[in-house]
Amino acid sequence: MNLSRKAVILLACATMIATTLCTAQNVQRTGQGVKCSTQGMDISVSFYSPSIVRVYKTPEGKTYNKESLVVTKSPETTPIEVSQEGGLYALESSQLKVLVNPVTGGISFYTPDGKELLKDKDYGTSFAAKDDAGTPSYQVRGSFLLDKDEPIYGVGQVMDGKLNRRNSMHHMQNENMFTYSPYFMSPAKGYAVYWDNYSISEFVDTPQELAFESLGHCADYYFMYGSTPDQVIAEVRDLTGRAPMLPLWSYGFFQSKERYHTQEENLNVLKEFRKLQIPIDCMIQDWRYWAEYQKTDSAWNSHSFDPERFPEPKKWADEIHRLNAKLMIVAWPGFGPKTEQRKEFDSKGMIINFDTWPPNSGTRPYDAYNSEARDIYWKYLNKGIFSYIGNDGWWLDSTEPDHINRKDSDYDLPTALGSYRSVKNAFSLMHNAGIASHQKANNLNKRVVILTRSGFIGQQRYGSNTWSGDVVSTWDMLEKQIPAALNYTLMGIPNWNSDIGGFFAGRWNQEGGPKNPKYQDLYVRWMQFGTFCPMMRSHGTELPREIWNFGKRGDWCFDAQEKMIKLRYRLLPYIYSTSWDVSSNDGTFMRPLLMDFTADKKTYEVGGEYLFGRSILVAPVTRPEVTEWSVYLPEGADWWDFWNNQKQQGGQTVNRAVTKDILPVYIKAGSILPFGPQVQYSTEKNWDNLEIRIYPGADGMFTLYEDENDNYNYEKGMYSTIHFEWNDKNRNLTIEDRQGEYPGMLKNRKFKVILVNQKSGTGDAPMKGGKSVNYSGKKTIIKF
Repeated sequence: MNLSRKAVILLACATMIATTLCTAQNVQRTGQGVKCSTQGMDISVSFYSPSIVRVYKTPEGKTYNKESLVVTKSPETTPIEVSQEGGLYALESSQLKVLVNPVTGGISFYTPDGKELLKDKDYGTSFAAKDDAGTPSYQVRGSFLLDKDEPIYGVGQVMDGKLNRRNSMHHMQNENMFTYSPYFMSPAKGYAVYWDNYSISEFVDTPQELAFESLGHCADYYFMYGSTPDQVIAEVRDLTGRAPMLPLWSYGFFQSKERYHTQEENLNVLKEFRKLQIPIDCMIQDWRYWAEYQKTDSAWNSHSFDPERFPEPKKWADEIHRLNAKLMIVAWPGFGPKTEQRKEFDSKGMIINFDTWPPNSGTRPYDAYNSEARDIYWKYLNKGIFSYIGNDGWWLDSTEPDHINRKDSDYDLPTALGSYRSVKNAFSLMHNAGIASHQKANNLNKRVVILTRSGFIGQQRYGSNTWSGDVVSTWDMLEKQIPAALNYTLMGIPNWNSDIGGFFAGRWNQEGGPKNPKYQDLYVRWMQFGTFCPMMRSHGTELPREIWNFGKRGDWCFDAQEKMIKLRYRLLPYIYSTSWDVSSNDGTFMRPLLMDFTADKKTYEVGGEYLFGRSILVAPVTRPEVTEWSVYLPEGADWWDFWNNQKQQGGQTVNRAVTKDILPVYIKAGSILPFGPQVQYSTEKNWDNLEIRIYPGADGMFTLYEDENDNYNYEKGMYSTIHFEWNDKNRNLTIEDRQGEYPGMLKNRKFKVILVNQKSGTGDAPMKGGKSVNYSGKKTIIKF
């Protein structure tokens, strides 16, 4: 080796040693992580729990104190070990290992046994200076490297018919029908990433990288590891807030339309339901219950009642309650210039000054990012409606909010938290937060129930149910609802629904509207889907939706709707117990097949079917005039046909014959399903003689949850649970000791226990046979 070559090698070695020394001096240990400066950035990596890691990056020397609108969790004490592995720094908890490259800024996430989960790319974060409505800011980009064939989900409610979000691009701007959050989940690997930013953003996934690009002062994201999809969602809710219980009535049937013009019209619809003995729990009142101003919408959303059309609003609400139903009423985020709210908001600079719905009204949205503005909003809403008439729920429409006569400069308008552009996607979160928190503080006897048209991660903590917006009444749009809902719920937001029948339905008027056979086919199929959504709500415009408009009892379309509504009510013990599972155990209502059958890779692309709760597989029919429907039964379980009790093996596709009045429904072997009585409203009868169905073929368990059906006493421990466990080999059902108690609890009851077989009868009717069991709260074993 000549001297010049030796010199080069020695110089290289010296450079490496110097770099390592500089790097070592640059990295500092923090309480539960490390921080360093490299590539023109200050980087902090810290553990929030053994399974949650926050990564926070800012331009070097540009400190920024971020206060999250979404994250509610404070870092919990988490023992970690910090060591060096070559030029990298290793941070390890009991559940995660993180490698930080202090030269490139790259960060890799591993399981403790060395399985790579995700890589925050070397040199993958950038800050480009950007003027944000006169405030210095940055266009921030963060990029990640995924495995080539790794499926991901989340991103939001996107109406494109796709489930897997790989190789897709999305302009993340919350609008009617499109609801985004900068988040993705990898069920196969068991992790999720939430990019904590509320600006209008971009999501891009290519074979080379997955990237978020947003406006802001920092790159701030949370890595959550949970090994299974359920555990990942538990981590999401640990970070951003858990979902509260909704009242039992909120899982009944809702009737709505655009719109009931008078209190008498609204009330008469409810009376007709009662006369026909069609179950219903809630009537909804849409816009313009308030008075118009000189035949204009200048008094839009005044939170008051038109003395001509709604002359006695409290009497109207009381009569609805006397008929054992609830009232949900609409409220908007925008106010016409002639309203008292608008005058006060204007005087205090709390209006975002762009045009919102309706056109030609001068209506503007209030600044929901301002805490005082949220207080003012509630002050008028409470005085004019909630404390006045005692309504039971809120329909928060247009929570994106609607934006008409749009100009790019509108996004530069100021809010309490910065430019509208920089926080736009969190409008619904903040608006829901104001109403939910104020109502709960005002009245603990009514659980908050909110139906809203937009959403963001964290909104689940306010009891909000997002509906999919003003979708058109077509078969294609029905089909798109399912994967959109599944991706949305994989973000940890459990409550979702769509307008049964589609919102815009005028296309069907030419051939008879509700009597049009083609529309009847679509409407019934949509109702079948809606039966297995967290909220079951009929709503739309341009033609009426009440069941009697489609025919009379004995007509197939009437009977098919009644069949689904009655099935919904018989399922209430299962649904309400699932609600408890969602609230207490971070469960999920609408479960993509991949959640429970992650080992079956065929489920990764199945976006047209799902589990409703943990036991019921639903495959909605989304094509017209079909006589059979293809259903994939996941591998790893056997499946019972709900309608005829035939048992099928998992891991196969079956073509299920379907008449107009049924959709394919399968029950996972090992399931224990409680069926309730036939009722006209959710609380008409107590559950003193439930039918407990066992679908054999595997061991199984179920917990029946009961409480006072409304109020927040459950948060004080005032509820009961009864745990059922089926041993398939020994053919016995164990009913454990009842746990807990609450006022009005059934202390003695009967269960009719049925071991399902092909002679048991159809799924939607009381089953034949079984054993009657007296239960007084003590452990009981039933042998078959």
